[in-house]
Amino acid sequence: MSAETVPDTEAAGLRRVARVVLLDPRDRILLLHGHEPDDPADDWWFTPGGGVEGDETREQAARRELREETGITDVEMGPVLWRRTCSFPFAGRRWDQDEWYYLARTTQTTTVAAGLTELERRSVDGARWWTCRELARAHETVYPTRLAELLRTLLDEGPPAGPVTLDTEIV
Repeated sequence: MSAETVPDTEAAGLRRVARVVLLDPRDRILLLHGHEPDDPADDWWFTPGGGVEGDETREQAARRELREETGITDVEMGPVLWRRTCSFPFAGRRWDQDEWYYLARTTQTTTVAAGLTELERRSVDGARWWTCRELARAHETVYPTRLAELLRTLLDEGPPAGPVTLDTEIV
C-alpha cells in the first residue's frame, strides 16, 4: 500500500501535515530546535515538516518542507511510519493537526535553513543530528513525545508493515 492510499480519516478542521524522520548513514535523526516566537525559553525539538499546500501530496509536502527547513534535497523517501493527531498552542493560536511521519535517508548532513517562512524565522533556531542514545537521555522536550522509543524500535525492527497510529497529543 503506498503512503497516499493510507485511509485518511482526518476530521474537518485538521491541518494536513507531513513530517520527515530523516536518518543519516550513522542512523542519527535530524531534529529542528524551535521555540515560541516571543519566548525562546519555551523550547522543544521536532522533526522537519509542515502543512500540505494546494494539491500536493503529503510526500511532496514532506520533500518541500525538508528542502525549505534544512536545504537537504538528496533523500531516499521511505514509507509512512506513524500517524498522529495533535493539538497545541503556538504563536498565539491553537494548531490542530493530522501528521504523517515519513522515513527518509540521506548522506547530506549539512543543513541550511534558507526557505523558512517569517514565522519559522522567528521560532526555529537550529538543527542537530541525534543518536538514538542521545535522544533517549535528553532532558529537553521532544515531539512526538515517545520519539526515542519509536526510533529505537525503527532501528531494531525496521519500518512497520503499515503506518502506526500514535496516541493523540494535546498540549
